[in-house]
Amino acid sequence: QVQLVESGGGLVQPGGPLRLSCAAFGIAFSIYDMGWYRQAVGRQRELVATIRSGGRIAYVDSVKGRFTIYRDNAKNTVYLQMNNLKPNNTAVYYCKARRPSVSLDYWGKGTLVTVSS
Repeated sequence: QVQLVESGGGLVQPGGPLRLSCAAFGIAFSIYDMGWYRQAVGRQRELVATIRSGGRIAYVDSVKGRFTIYRDNAKNTVYLQMNNLKPNNTAVYYCKARRPSVSLDYWGKGTLVTVSS
């Protein structure tokens, strides 16, 4: 049974930091590409950041310099450190796992991040 469990969401003031975690169960974590996506009300789900099994990282332009994705293979966990949060970063953030060369993706259920004063 594959399971991705996100945590760390909540209410934060503009300019504040938040760290999201995604713990993976039932997969060989170290060989999977991992990513963070988000979906705001009225918008499509979008890619935020990815980190491949080999370590290559990519970000959507709007978060470059503020967000950092990293992984700890010993803990089967991928993280998203978010700094200088803005109200339009409010969204449900989802974790995704993908086996390279395989089309099937695994998704977490999401964690809500609300940026508001």
